[in-house]
Amino acid sequence: MKVLPKEINNNYEGRKIALYLFYLLTVMTVARSLIHIFAPDGGAQSIATIPLSSYSPEAANVVIHIFAEWGLTQLLFGILYAIVLWKYKSLIPLMYLFILTEYTGRLFLTFYKPIILEGTAPGGIGNYIMIPVGLLMLVLSLQKSKAVEL
Repeated sequence: MKVLPKEINNNYEGRKIALYLFYLLTVMTVARSLIHIFAPDGGAQSIATIPLSSYSPEAANVVIHIFAEWGLTQLLFGILYAIVLWKYKSLIPLMYLFILTEYTGRLFLTFYKPIILEGTAPGGIGNYIMIPVGLLMLVLSLQKSKAVEL
């Protein structure tokens, strides 16, 4: 099993736990994206604890818009994950590499371009959790197991 398989198909050969967790991550990604798109504040203040109420209305609207755009990007990833689960499970290790890269990048940006929050955002905690989980699932998805065709 490789991150970039010779043949892209629906045969997943990695450990089942990595497959099952990928289903959960797909649902979570789509749900998170829809919150960012449709919540009145994009989740910026209500979830991420960004103090929008202390911003000018124009600045707050920019942040809300950026969160909605971020939600659209997350939705596209969620759709890609769903397509992989439906037709191309051999790409699951590559998807875990994407997930690992995303959360590592988020953590890096937290230190490189910090922002002031009113509390602890769940996404901030998630970055610390998802990096080791993503790495572990990447490794497990690359380990040979019984082929699973769902």
